[in-house]
Amino acid sequence: MLDQENPRINSHFLKSLRQENTSYTPIWLMRQAGRYLPEYHSVRKNSGGFLALCKTPELACEVTIQPLRRFQLDAGIIFSDILTIPDAMGLGLEFIEGKGPIFQNPIRHANEINNLNYLELNHKLDYVFSAISLTRNEMPSDIPLIGFSGSPFTIACYMIEGKSSKEFLTAKKFLSTNSNIFTNLLEKLTVAITNYLLEQINRGVDVIQIFDTWGGILPETKFVKFSLEPITKITKSIKKKYPDIPIIIFTKTGDRWLEKITIDAKVEAISIDSTVDIGKAFTQINNRAAIQGNLDPNVLLANRKILLAETKNILQKVDRARSQAFEQNQRFGHIFNLGHGILPQAPPDNVKALVDYVHNFKINQNHI
Repeated sequence: MLDQENPRINSHFLKSLRQENTSYTPIWLMRQAGRYLPEYHSVRKNSGGFLALCKTPELACEVTIQPLRRFQLDAGIIFSDILTIPDAMGLGLEFIEGKGPIFQNPIRHANEINNLNYLELNHKLDYVFSAISLTRNEMPSDIPLIGFSGSPFTIACYMIEGKSSKEFLTAKKFLSTNSNIFTNLLEKLTVAITNYLLEQINRGVDVIQIFDTWGGILPETKFVKFSLEPITKITKSIKKKYPDIPIIIFTKTGDRWLEKITIDAKVEAISIDSTVDIGKAFTQINNRAAIQGNLDPNVLLANRKILLAETKNILQKVDRARSQAFEQNQRFGHIFNLGHGILPQAPPDNVKALVDYVHNFKINQNHI
């Protein structure tokens, strides 16, 4: 748990999550430890594959810290994957080059859900916790470390579909025809994810992010029940034990529910994808939380002039929202990020230019 003697307590990242004044905008990037870095490829080449890399604490620590050595990022995020939990449940996870994650034993029947061992998973996931402890000891003491998990609904989609998908038709059909059974799976995942995140905090992460990547595929009538309610149970459990640990929720294409997420889950920040107008998002949630986001990852592939113009556009919208918030005596917080994960083709030089530009952008100083 964070305390006043923690060297990270006054970091710009944590201050922004608490909606406190900062002299510059903090920035980190989703998937910042990954395939766009040549040093990552060097480590992975001899690791035995992506999953082996995740399961070897020393290697996971190394690739977590790599982007912090290159860039002046304001936070690190532990190198892992949202599918560690179903892998620990025995679904036979493999990562196949060019195809992504594949489960050899996807969920198809109610008895398979009933037989899941979900209460004692943490010992199987000790490699994640060991990587967190090692990384916290190795990375700069003043930079916060983010832990994470997928949301129950997102993980359930992969477990039923058996692979990644744009539509998750098998999972959606299962939900429509077996909603009670699907709910049973969500309940088990909610318990497992809660235990997993609590142990991440115990091992040294400063912030939790929940990736509700596929909640946005649900219609409005089902989003609250099957996506938001399980997330809210998790956030309440975390806050009960660790009230000072900030939580960020990322719901891809979730702009319809930003206000509802903020009110129900009571988290410190909402992370938005690139389809959302960030200026309108602050108005939508009425500054009840900080907002994280939301540059289109594809812009990092463009020339430097376009990249910085798009970045400036976001920062100017944020600055206008900041001015409006202070006129109304409201708190305000913004963390710059991408609208989704950084692409493997992103040039590292463009990442450096982005980080430097965000840090040097002169924010509205009237509130400082």
